Amino acid sequence: MLNAAASSTAVHFDWFEYTGRDDSLSAPLPTGNFRNPILTGFYPDPAICRVGDDFYLVTSTFAYFPGIPIFHSRDLVNWTQLGNIIDRPTQLSLDGHRITRGLFAPTIKYHDGIFYVVCTLVDGCGNFLVTATNPAGPWSDPEWFGFEGFDPALFFDNDGRAWMVNNGNPPDDKPLYEGHRAIWIQEFDLATLKLVGPRSIIVNGGVDLSQKPIWIEGPHLFKRNGWYYLCCAEGGTSTNHSQVILRSKSPTGPFVPWENNPILTQRDLDGNAPGAVTATGHANLIEGPDGNWWAVFLACRPFAQGHQMTGRETFLLPMKWTNDGWPLILPKGERVPITLPAPKVAAASRAPVPTTGNFTWRDDFDSGADHPGPLWLMARTPHEMWWSLTKPKGSLSLTPRADTLSGTGNPSFFGRRLQHAKFETTTALSVPPTNGASAGLVAFQSEEHHYYLGVKHADDGLTIFLERFNGSSAEIVAQTTVPGVKGLELRLRGNELAGEFSFKPHEGKWQTLIANVDLTAITTKAAGDGMHFTGAVVGVHARLEP
Repeated sequence: MLNAAASSTAVHFDWFEYTGRDDSLSAPLPTGNFRNPILTGFYPDPAICRVGDDFYLVTSTFAYFPGIPIFHSRDLVNWTQLGNIIDRPTQLSLDGHRITRGLFAPTIKYHDGIFYVVCTLVDGCGNFLVTATNPAGPWSDPEWFGFEGFDPALFFDNDGRAWMVNNGNPPDDKPLYEGHRAIWIQEFDLATLKLVGPRSIIVNGGVDLSQKPIWIEGPHLFKRNGWYYLCCAEGGTSTNHSQVILRSKSPTGPFVPWENNPILTQRDLDGNAPGAVTATGHANLIEGPDGNWWAVFLACRPFAQGHQMTGRETFLLPMKWTNDGWPLILPKGERVPITLPAPKVAAASRAPVPTTGNFTWRDDFDSGADHPGPLWLMARTPHEMWWSLTKPKGSLSLTPRADTLSGTGNPSFFGRRLQHAKFETTTALSVPPTNGASAGLVAFQSEEHHYYLGVKHADDGLTIFLERFNGSSAEIVAQTTVPGVKGLELRLRGNELAGEFSFKPHEGKWQTLIANVDLTAITTKAAGDGMHFTGAVVGVHARLEP
């Protein structure tokens, strides 16, 4: 990639700090307990595998780059990010994808010394496989498959054969109703990394086709005590989400659903009740370090009439086997607990970067690496290095460019996941060195829904402005002009739906640009409740002004 960050127009960010203060996460954690979610913020569609005493977990990233974070844990509670599966622009292209498209629902498996991740590039080349011998990478370039559908997952049987399951079209490509889908299976050849033999449907529609179930998806196939279990999501990934289970004596079926499905849902409970958890589903079941079974799954934490900004997060719950051999995550009518006993292990993991609870996290941009770190995201695939951590060292330098947050290009923007409903995020930056450019702090939900607290030159000093996208065009919510200074600090304080945007010269005092700003624009409801695939991110941005 070309290095554009060496430009004399680059804006230098000295540091970035994030603090979360959610009431629901503030109570002291009793000894031997853990707190849900285990990954707060935009970490949807979790999939997990076990290698000895080690556990590895991946989640969706859609059109953000780098894509598909991979985490490691030994206790299922404390997770350390090792890197990202898609971390080279040459692996695949996210060009032109809307932020809620791109990479959907990866799954991870381990077999005979090799890690396998399969995923779907929606609106792109479809389903693919990447492999690695080290989970931290490097991961291979994609091996593309030609089958229709999404949510692929591998299963390695103990007879040496392997299988691929996925969500696909219903029989004869003729849906009986909107949301009618099917689960397909086909054999996977480990030697050639190709699908072989016939493709067949093992679930048509869902648990009970007569009830017109919608969006059977996210299949995971596993084996226990001679039974093949197929664990799937059903009902769509919003508030009607659920998890169902079927089993068979053969991987190709016939599969029989459990009469007491679903094995996890919150759809029958009041999603506006204090502490409610909603949209539970897309679960993956695994035997934990304590010999008990556990489920990782996605869910949401709304804070006011279904509003939330953090998106679909990763939760953990113990799972019980019934006497007749069916798995149950949560009995009907029970709410997802926030605090509960952790798996008992000899030595727990230690997470160097907090993934849950209330915390303060700061990046001084002093690593000297080529990229600010695996936690930071940009929108879509970069084709030039418009950033630098070495020019000067100890700063994140961004070159203002024409790509905007409201477009489908690759703007000069780095963001980290918003993980709390009550939060504060602050950064220090140099003033853009030339006219015609701005830089500042961003809270971003989608192309049409974000805030930009920016700084730019004016005839009589500096203009500090708050720009809001909450639809098809931008509006300036507030602005002021201050005397010229070399550097500023910018801050956003969020208290659920109320935000305060402030600024101060490096040696001055904080001044409020505007208080009580409606933050509904960066909630998932604003972006479209049926399409709330991602959560908000906060970060830094530089752009050329129109």
